[in-house]
Amino acid sequence: MQPEFLSATTEVGAVGLETDDPLTYRAKVSPDRSAALEIASGRNETYATLDDLVGRAAGLLARLATSGVAAQRIAFLGRNSIEQIVVCLACQRAGHVFVPLNWRLGSAELGQIIADCEPTLIVHDNEFEAVLAAIGDVLPPIMAIDGDGGWRQAVSRTERADSVAVDADAPCIMLYTSGTTGSPKGVIITRRNAFASAVNFAIVGEVTTRTVALCDLPFFHTIGLVAIGRTTLMMGGRLVISDRFLPDRTLATLGDAALGVTHYFAVPQMAAALRNAPGWDPKALKALQAIFIGGAPLSPALIETFLEDGIPLVNGYGMSEAGTAIHMPLDRDAVARYPGSVGFPAPLLAVRLVGEDGQDIRDGEVGEIWVKGPSVTPGYWNKPDDTARAFVGDWYRTGDLGRRDEGGVIHVPDRLKDMYISGGENVFPAEVEAVIGAHPKVRDVAVLGLPDPKWGECGVAFIVALDEPPSPEEILAHCAERLASYKRPARIVFLDQIPRTASGKAQKHILRQAHASN
Repeated sequence: MQPEFLSATTEVGAVGLETDDPLTYRAKVSPDRSAALEIASGRNETYATLDDLVGRAAGLLARLATSGVAAQRIAFLGRNSIEQIVVCLACQRAGHVFVPLNWRLGSAELGQIIADCEPTLIVHDNEFEAVLAAIGDVLPPIMAIDGDGGWRQAVSRTERADSVAVDADAPCIMLYTSGTTGSPKGVIITRRNAFASAVNFAIVGEVTTRTVALCDLPFFHTIGLVAIGRTTLMMGGRLVISDRFLPDRTLATLGDAALGVTHYFAVPQMAAALRNAPGWDPKALKALQAIFIGGAPLSPALIETFLEDGIPLVNGYGMSEAGTAIHMPLDRDAVARYPGSVGFPAPLLAVRLVGEDGQDIRDGEVGEIWVKGPSVTPGYWNKPDDTARAFVGDWYRTGDLGRRDEGGVIHVPDRLKDMYISGGENVFPAEVEAVIGAHPKVRDVAVLGLPDPKWGECGVAFIVALDEPPSPEEILAHCAERLASYKRPARIVFLDQIPRTASGKAQKHILRQAHASN
């Protein structure tokens, strides 16, 4: 059963968001400008043709969805595509809620999410038909994108529909969290949230009509769908859509002078893969203003390698619950001066750093990051207890730790839940990961605290090595030169791969379950 506030409808003008649809204005003032390009297919849509497709798709949803029922969930299972953008924006025009599903999940995991959000319809890429079929009876009607009677064909035969009048505080998107704790939650994003989040990134990311943004990151996360997709279209730029991350193809796209990509977004592991790819040539990336980084901690060592090539890695901090929250400016000197920091609060967001006593801390101290503003979610789908725990009044508790220096720049040392106490001292795994990650023989690393009879907890470093693996003694010696004794890992475990979410976060609950008894 949906929360009561999700079914409220009022006059759009009453809440002052008559033009929050990211396409309607651009389709009028620059109809022939290229809005979206698919790398894999070469398909290109102008603002006029994309706006027409969204209008027709909204008409199709009006016909397919249950008549008279507001805020129905329409799920999408598929890789990045123009079609996914069309379904997302059509949901907003039809007064429904777009739910992008993580195509990396298995049938059992997808089944849990589908049972939770109860979609009226699932639109899917043909390649995921078997995954959906394996879910079983929990499925609502499904519709493949291609083929006879498919979504694309049905949209082409449908008349355009006008936008319905929906309150700006009604939902238009629901994103399921990455699940680093193993329990994904549906984050409700209202029209107001999505609009404010796009404005925030447009300002901090300097997105304009001249922006050409390449998106390798999946649309089932806020970075891809909102920060990149919605912001670029709202500002009249060009969205270049990639259906998957392939380092060689990404480098070729970034180096295409005719395309002129200005903005590229990655998690740290993707940036490292680009830098280590055989085709890496910074001279070919003249149009690129910056590589925007988010989703996971960014090591100073990786920042330095890119700065040496003249390309700043511009770090930021955000989440499904608030969109872009804190961000570094597009300034190479600032990136070099504050390596690893996440920058300054976005303009439409208030940020507090709060201690255990609920009071604001002084500069230089570490406290939990609280945020408030029009981009912040009203809560979690069907989880009133989780929603209540996440808020103190209007302030959303992120669960992440922050430290602000005297210049107002914010650093995020770690997740509150990831911090562990060894011998009475607080240890932030991200700090240890940054040191180990700088070792020349290390490809990837994750650190967590596990129970220890002597120290209470001790650090365990899980390491993915490069071609020539280091010995545990090499890693410990490397740490001894750079870390206090209580911060150094007590154990080293070598793995072939560290489990990570699609947004780059290490799934430490999986590592903890697998190695707690070792």
